[in-house]
Amino acid sequence: MSIGKGKAVRFAVFAGALALATIALTPVTAHATTGPTPGPEVTTPTDPYGLGGLSFETVSYASQRRQDMDVWWTSDGTQRPGVFLIHGGWWSSGDKKGMSQIARGYAELGYTVFNINYRLTSQAAWPAQRTDALAAIATARKHAERWSFDPKNYVVVGFSAGGHIAGAVGTYGNGLSGLKGVVGLSPIVSPLRAYSDGAASTDPYKRKLRTSAIKLAGGCAPKGKCSRIWASMEIAWHASRKDAPMLTIHSQDEFVPATHSQVLKEMLGQVGVPVTIITTPGVAHSSALYREEGVTERVQRWIADRIG
Repeated sequence: MSIGKGKAVRFAVFAGALALATIALTPVTAHATTGPTPGPEVTTPTDPYGLGGLSFETVSYASQRRQDMDVWWTSDGTQRPGVFLIHGGWWSSGDKKGMSQIARGYAELGYTVFNINYRLTSQAAWPAQRTDALAAIATARKHAERWSFDPKNYVVVGFSAGGHIAGAVGTYGNGLSGLKGVVGLSPIVSPLRAYSDGAASTDPYKRKLRTSAIKLAGGCAPKGKCSRIWASMEIAWHASRKDAPMLTIHSQDEFVPATHSQVLKEMLGQVGVPVTIITTPGVAHSSALYREEGVTERVQRWIADRIG
């Protein structure tokens, strides 16, 4: 692919994300704990999580099923840094509900939190998942005042397959405005490596990850006419000098090893973007890894160092 064509592809994806964000912005009557101004469609009228002084609502950032996100914020008129959470699940399962406890934790720390759903591979192949994440961010930035959110100061945190999506957001174009960092817990940085590792492995998780990567690519292997979509799925191949710094965490013996992140560190390092890789003992994966002793605190410190 020539450089010109690559820029055209990135522009097309970004334009699609903005179009999705625009679709959902038909004014409706809002229902939230503090009654913010009309904006995206609100689908949750109450606060089911008992957040006390925090406000909560679920909004649609586009028109299709699963294109929605939960938002937690403090309505005190102060612009607060934002944390976007992206759940895992092989790109084919999982839900933002699984991130509710983690989302609440960051909200209680004073952040505005956006816990997003995205289209699964049963609905759409890549790059729909990245497009959805971009659309959710675009919606949040457009309605920043509604959620006491500082659109110039946010991070994205992804888990497993969600870590892949978060990393793809982090290396999209030549950096997203306001994005100050990306965190991946067991991030599948390289679907190509997952495809290769699962070929001869007896590990059922590695074999399932290989199958899941093929499904993400629309059902085809990384060759011939499908090579372009697989290239689009490789996070490290899109490194640019204005990309956000990244933190990735892997367990030493899990099925998504730290070697996934090594190539990312090398490629981003070549353009001056720092990547920190942490490896912990054991086999814990994704949100289970996040809950391992000391991991949550390290992630929170890294985020605080970047957005306050």
